[in-house]
Amino acid sequence: MTITFDSSITRDFEAGSRREWLEANGLGGFASGTISGAHTRRYHGLLVAATRPPVGRQVLLSKLAETLVVGDRRFELDANAYPGAVHPRGFEHLVEFALTPFPTFTYAAGGARLRKTIAAVHGENTTVVVYEVLEAEAEVVLALRPFVAYRDAHALQHANDGIGFANASFHDGLFRARPYPGMPELFLSVPGARFEARPDWYYRFEYALERDRGLDALEDLFSHGVFHRTLRAGERLGVIASIDADATRDPFELVERQRARRRIAADIVSADDPVARTLALAADTFVVRRGDDLRTIIAGYPWFPDWGRDAMIALPGICLATGRLDDARKILRAFAGSVSEGMLPNRFPEGGEAPEYDSVDAALWFFVAAWRYLEASGDEPFVVKELLPVLEEIVALHERGTRHGVRVDDDGLLCAGAPGVKLTWMDAKIGEWVVTPRHGKPVEVQALWINALAILAELRKRGGRRAQGEGLAGRVGQLKDRFVSVFWNEEAGYLYDVVDGESRDASIRPNALFALALPFLLLPKDKAKAVLAVVEAKLLTPVGLRSLAPDEPSYRGRYEGAPAVRDAAYHQGTVWSWLIGPYVEAVVRTLGAPGKARARKALSGLVAHLQDAGLGTVSEIFDGDAPHTPRGCPSQAWSVAELLRAHRDTSVAPRKRTYKLVTPKGSDALSKSARKKGPGTFSEKGV
Repeated sequence: MTITFDSSITRDFEAGSRREWLEANGLGGFASGTISGAHTRRYHGLLVAATRPPVGRQVLLSKLAETLVVGDRRFELDANAYPGAVHPRGFEHLVEFALTPFPTFTYAAGGARLRKTIAAVHGENTTVVVYEVLEAEAEVVLALRPFVAYRDAHALQHANDGIGFANASFHDGLFRARPYPGMPELFLSVPGARFEARPDWYYRFEYALERDRGLDALEDLFSHGVFHRTLRAGERLGVIASIDADATRDPFELVERQRARRRIAADIVSADDPVARTLALAADTFVVRRGDDLRTIIAGYPWFPDWGRDAMIALPGICLATGRLDDARKILRAFAGSVSEGMLPNRFPEGGEAPEYDSVDAALWFFVAAWRYLEASGDEPFVVKELLPVLEEIVALHERGTRHGVRVDDDGLLCAGAPGVKLTWMDAKIGEWVVTPRHGKPVEVQALWINALAILAELRKRGGRRAQGEGLAGRVGQLKDRFVSVFWNEEAGYLYDVVDGESRDASIRPNALFALALPFLLLPKDKAKAVLAVVEAKLLTPVGLRSLAPDEPSYRGRYEGAPAVRDAAYHQGTVWSWLIGPYVEAVVRTLGAPGKARARKALSGLVAHLQDAGLGTVSEIFDGDAPHTPRGCPSQAWSVAELLRAHRDTSVAPRKRTYKLVTPKGSDALSKSARKKGPGTFSEKGV
């Protein structure tokens, strides 16, 4: 879809600073910032490298501050916020911003027009910035001042005497610097420029969103000097910022390769649906390398690494709806190899520590992801030979009992819970306080458990063990009846959220939807319709579902303030956009064709949101109260995945094609072929 803003937005500092762009590089690194040019997060930067893909993110090059010199007049195009002031005010010269699909800025000053385009290079910690002089009556000079942060992406930098400002050089258009020992070397290719060394610290850059989140918000940045390059109308300058010594390649070719790659990623989803194409490009940002030949899904930009639960929930939308079957297989293989004691890792820590196994549902979502992969690909050999033994092991260990009190109860349902441990997706924790402990039998965990057994039964049959599969299928039928008898709350016309012994938690939360939205349905149609009626009356908003109904005593309608205050609201009314996927699936499956029209209407708010906050992508959460301000990560994998999946399931099926992106002899070559049957696929080799 066209995402373009004219001067009514670009010259409004607040409006421009609220809208963020992101360029991801397929390794976990990225470039990001705002339309205004002012950084509002500690994570914003022109080169944020993943030094241990997909983690080890380091903000190396914070920005290039541009000044356009026209005759004897200087026009600063950058913008920075400081306590109580904004300087310079380059956004006042910004006449247009667009995603093309790259973030593109057009400035007008002194009779000249300058266009800037930013592109991350897939598979590299490299960012390319292209400057084009569109109009100028005479020569102009473009001055570029690099600001370096050189620190962990979660930290902030402050002026210090340890920086090695002398460890820098500029020869033949290539600038090299290593501000601190043990950190990557920065390479900046600025062909045809001259460099003026003016090393100095710049102080007290203020990041508004960090301040609003109750965190440290002031940073000092270092600059080695200024590059100067003379340009005429029609000329362009390509700057490459990288931690790769091979930074002197053709920047324009690099950008065109990225453009071609993204065109393929969008085309495979739809030739003419702008929403689907936009979401396909957003989905592409989350698939990253883990090791040499495996893949994973980044949970969200700019601060999340890969999480097991998020990856499994997101995989159908991120990979299957976009034809990335090869990536889906590599993701499933990666997580299959990380199963421990029947559990999938909830999180891979960024410091290289052992994975955290504190999720009761991640392993169960693994079954759903594997099943949906099989439905999309027909790849029985992989699923039966590689995944089925792992799935068998997971079920056996759950039946025997594993970490954190996860075990099958006497009634065949799944129990979980241990003091101080958060096990479900509602996982906020403040110190030792688990905000929503949900110990016992959470409703969505039962839906996932029964689905896992149903999937295992089907896979046993496909693996040649029909009798074992049919025996397990009979057990599944009994469990479905047991589930309904234990969880149905007749008074509310809804499902209890948690059952723990004789205790019944009747809180109205969205978790009941999973009884309707997983591959194997658990409720009869009359009860399914009743659940949907409650969801629509109390939880549904234009941008997703509330995590708790507004009339519940614990409801909190705004997600703001210091970390502890925000965490206390995280699952107590905050809207989660990813839940639109289960809602749409439940509506369509329960109501049929009339449900599609209702579901399409429910998606309109999130489609409009693609032009707000994280541009072309979907925010993690929103306030429970209107106007439902976007919060959390501005680009979240399962939010994009579920919107894309829901949009696909409520739209006319796109034209299906097969594309392959290959790189023979080190250069990109594109090939395309049409298929009459089967889903389109997107694969990459050497990119």
